[in-house]
Amino acid sequence: MINREEIFTYVKEKFGTEPDYPWFKYPDYAVLRHNKDGKWYGVIMNVPRIKLGVSGEGRVDIINLKCDPEINRLLRSQQGILPAYHMNKEHWITIVLDSPFRVCPVFCVNPFGIKN
Repeated sequence: MINREEIFTYVKEKFGTEPDYPWFKYPDYAVLRHNKDGKWYGVIMNVPRIKLGVSGEGRVDIINLKCDPEINRLLRSQQGILPAYHMNKEHWITIVLDSPFRVCPVFCVNPFGIKN
């Protein structure tokens, strides 16, 4: 299990990325952007579990990550990784942060999505 603060620390140290909070209506939703062009490679949200179809009650932190489609297909077989929530499901995945899956290896595989 990993939390949003650990992700923010990791991306700052590894890629020099700071979270951006672009939505007044959703102040806890954080976007991770490429430094050069501002395009997204990740977004952290807190959504109702029922919207994801995962067990439990209440809300859960998730991260949507841009991901190469081939890696995407492989990762989706892991517990805690879902088709992207509110994103293109071919190029994005959702990771439930309280799942056993560790997020940082995803960044190591392809930290800025298919744009490399």
